[in-house]
Amino acid sequence: MQALPEPGAVRGVFELIKAGGWVMWPILLASVMATAIVIERFWSLQRKRVLPDQLVAELWQSLRKGTFNDEQLERLRAGSPLGRVLAAGLINRRHDRQIIKESIEEAGRLTVHELERYLNTLGTIAAISPLMGLLGTVFGMIQMFGALQTGGAGDPAQLAGGIGQALISTAAGLVVAIPSLYFYRHLRGHVESLVIGMEQESLKLVEVLHGEREAGRTAS
Repeated sequence: MQALPEPGAVRGVFELIKAGGWVMWPILLASVMATAIVIERFWSLQRKRVLPDQLVAELWQSLRKGTFNDEQLERLRAGSPLGRVLAAGLINRRHDRQIIKESIEEAGRLTVHELERYLNTLGTIAAISPLMGLLGTVFGMIQMFGALQTGGAGDPAQLAGGIGQALISTAAGLVVAIPSLYFYRHLRGHVESLVIGMEQESLKLVEVLHGEREAGRTAS
């Protein structure tokens, strides 16, 4: 069983947040949001969930045997993002090649938007967290100069409080921004890789619907 954090450690973290000033609270909120987005996106963007293996080959086998029906179409649409794109093409499989491609492209644009969900928010967090830290730095410097103006240099506690607020808020903003930016870039690249994979699988579907030779090669 995992040990609970000691009360002293929790108290120390709370005191650190308190010393950083009120700006620490939006930075803390941003860190919680960024963590939640990263965990959710890593779960949702697993390759096996987005691009199931051998899906086009299985579809071709069903189409060739004449067993593909509306129930299977609904399961395909609900099964994965790739399935939704392929389902759009299969709905129009009796039309010509251009109509199939256009329906796949339209469904693909909607699917890409879904894959990129919350990534703009993560990028925004990465961008504004250092600014929030800088804002805390400005308030800390204002506090320090205010202490100098009222009490001169004879009150080191007030001076230390202003300097501490400036340093803590700056560090907190960077601690949130750096991993947020890293995961934003990483997830963007991962989505681009998934989109390329969906395009390739969609082209395979177009080929199996309009060519026996291509269908045999895809199924194998």
